[in-house]
This record gives sequence, C-alpha cells and structure tokens, in this order.
Amino acid sequence: MKHFFPASALLAVFAFGASAADIVDTAISAGGFTTLVTAVKAAGLADTLKGAGPFTVFAPTDEAFAKLPAGTVESLLKDPEKLKDILLYHVVSGKVMAADVIKVKSAKTVEGGSVKIHVMGGQVMVDSATVVKTDIVCDNGVIHVIDAVIMPAPMGKK
Repeated sequence: MKHFFPASALLAVFAFGASAADIVDTAISAGGFTTLVTAVKAAGLADTLKGAGPFTVFAPTDEAFAKLPAGTVESLLKDPEKLKDILLYHVVSGKVMAADVIKVKSAKTVEGGSVKIHVMGGQVMVDSATVVKTDIVCDNGVIHVIDAVIMPAPMGKK
C-alpha cells in the first residue's frame, strides 16, 4: 500500500536540502519553531542537537505549542528536567526518513519511551500528532514537522 505525503513535504526537502545545517540551525532558519528552539535551549539540549547525531526529530511548530493549555509552556520552561524529558520524547536515534517511518508501528525515543506510528486517513500520525512536513534533511539527521506536542507516558508507565 502506498502512502502519499503532502506536496509541501517535497518543497521542504528542496527548500532545506540545498544548504543543510544541524537540526537546531535548520529549525531556526525555517521559522515557525521559535518555541521549540527556546525550549531546546532552556532544557540544555542545543549542543546535543547540534552534535554528530544522527537524530530524527518530530518537531512541533509554534502553533502546536500554542494548542497546549495556557501557562504550560511557561511552566515547562521553569522545569528544565521535565522539559528535557518531553523534548527527548520527540527525538529518535538515527536518521529515519519518511519512507522508513511509515514501515514501522513504533519507534523508541531518546527519552526511553516509544512513539506510536500509524497512518490514518492518509496522514502519518506520531502518537496523536499529524506529520505535516517530512524529510527536512540536516547535517546531523532529519526533521519531520508535527502539528502537536506529544507527551511521554508518566513515569513508571513506559
């Protein structure tokens, strides 16, 4: 069964592929990830995500963060350890391209939990988030853009 990704995914590959940078710098130059970049820096993960990798990042947009209950982002920015766990739940070791993502049912995250991956209504889902752009290639991995912030299972339920 073939799965098709939105045309915007192809544009993302061409827009970002020509001048690849690390994951953090790519997110900064792409725009729309200000909250994510702020959170990555607050959690002390910027150097890690600028490192060798490779990493696959399911990157929530600013709009995804805005969907969280009021005060959530501000509260998380004051709790670096909890923020770090949430952000690492969005990261998978290795460079997993879209064609490979749709072949698996789950992926172990750097946080330690596993994200569920499935196709629903022609859209690739990571937990409850929809993948809206795929295969933004970086020097140290790949970014897949998602429309929601995904949360790891509470401690003890992984």
